[in-house]
Amino acid sequence: MVEELIRMLDVPNELLVIVMAALPVIELRGAIPAGIGLFHLEWYVVFVLAIVGNLLPVPFLLLFFQTIANYIRRGRVGAKLIGLIVRHAEHHTVTIEKYKGVGLMIFVAIPLPWTGAWTGAIVASLLGMTFKRSFFSIMAGVIISGVIVTTLVLSGWVGVGIVGLGLMALAIMSLRKM
Repeated sequence: MVEELIRMLDVPNELLVIVMAALPVIELRGAIPAGIGLFHLEWYVVFVLAIVGNLLPVPFLLLFFQTIANYIRRGRVGAKLIGLIVRHAEHHTVTIEKYKGVGLMIFVAIPLPWTGAWTGAIVASLLGMTFKRSFFSIMAGVIISGVIVTTLVLSGWVGVGIVGLGLMALAIMSLRKM
């Protein structure tokens, strides 16, 4: 069904990978599995396209997030949405602020929801980090995340097992902190 919808759109699969990687939440965590498994593209093509797509919104977020957020906050729904995004991003600022560029890189490199380039760029913007440091830290994190996700996708069920064990370990560690 999804493949039929994609064929109806008549958009090149390569462009779909870039667009998926540029979207918040989906980012390259969703674009790489889709590009390899759904679109049947070569892994190295998907890897490059997903990194490019994931980095596309970063400069705009770094430069204009505060301005855009202030504009969106004018409406009641927009204020709630921006408040949610900022609260989530602020939750991660302590670690990133402590380790600066390396902390931002590691945060972006972890291929879990809410830890990608979008959130990293928003956190960097909130912390007032320089554009150059932020962008290169996020870029390094995106590349690392791309390597992790591509490796897991190419590993098949072994990759699924690795992810499952990793998520269980994270859940146990977070429960121990409570």
